[in-house]
Amino acid sequence: MDIVKVAGRYPSMMRSLHWLVAILVLATWPLGLMIGYTKESVKLDFYLIHESLGFLVLWIMLVRVGVRLTSDVMHPPQPAMERYAARSVHGLLYLFLIIMPVSGFLATNAHGFPLVWFGLVPIWSPVGKTPDIAPIFSAIHAWSAWILLGLFALHIGAVLLHHVIKRDATLYRIL
Repeated sequence: MDIVKVAGRYPSMMRSLHWLVAILVLATWPLGLMIGYTKESVKLDFYLIHESLGFLVLWIMLVRVGVRLTSDVMHPPQPAMERYAARSVHGLLYLFLIIMPVSGFLATNAHGFPLVWFGLVPIWSPVGKTPDIAPIFSAIHAWSAWILLGLFALHIGAVLLHHVIKRDATLYRIL
């Protein structure tokens, strides 16, 4: 199949942002899980990398939302239930890919650890050290991570459904 000629292929900017976010999330998510199992001597380094990548995901997602809202994407015909499921999962992925880094950023700030992005750029803290609300932001961040994992599983399941079972061109739209 000639990928370049697939009907309804996403614009190159949307495809690039999609794969950039995917790579960053696939690096950031497990890194966040590993923090709890790291030695104290390197724990802060893991946090710095995790938070910095997460903050990068936030900004790329904001750009991605803008690109999505201003791009004219042609959708191939599909059953109403599939269209509803696809739009719902995509919308929730976008939402949680914003909620997760925001809640993580606010949690670390509220715990008293301001972000210095990649160890170079200090980021202003909108909440400062506020231990009373830090656990709330941490809980939102943790729950968002698991919800995002579930949405990712649904997304990959749909990719497999279309590519392996239906054998249609859906996957090629984003490649």
